[in-house]
Amino acid sequence: MRVLILYAPKAKASEKMKAIARSLAEGIGEQGHTVDILDASLDAGKVVSYYDYIVIGSEATTTFGGKIPPSLASFLKGAGTLSGKRCMAWITSGGVRSMKTLQTLMRVMESEGMFLKKSELIKSADFARAVGKNLQIERS
Repeated sequence: MRVLILYAPKAKASEKMKAIARSLAEGIGEQGHTVDILDASLDAGKVVSYYDYIVIGSEATTTFGGKIPPSLASFLKGAGTLSGKRCMAWITSGGVRSMKTLQTLMRVMESEGMFLKKSELIKSADFARAVGKNLQIERS
């Protein structure tokens, strides 16, 4: 299956976000899936509706959490038909209320009609690889 890992850092060229996205891709790739990685702040305007499963990650833009980078919401609006797409949401730890940030991300994804299968708080690249390896990506 074709899997997309889409991430939205609060600042361009976030090495932590890139490392986690790469580790997720490695773990998912070990299951035999084809995985692509996109940065929402750099790849705006790409149509991603042909992917079978989409993994979307973000980080909090404020210390107290709850807000995600605006580039992610605008990317999803112009990404093609996402309604019914199976997906996973993840955030890096950051800010005081990380779970509030995760809820905001999930709300944005669900507003696009995406079918959320899993959500995760990912703190390290090693944990990201384990999550990717164990992610249940089945054909619908």
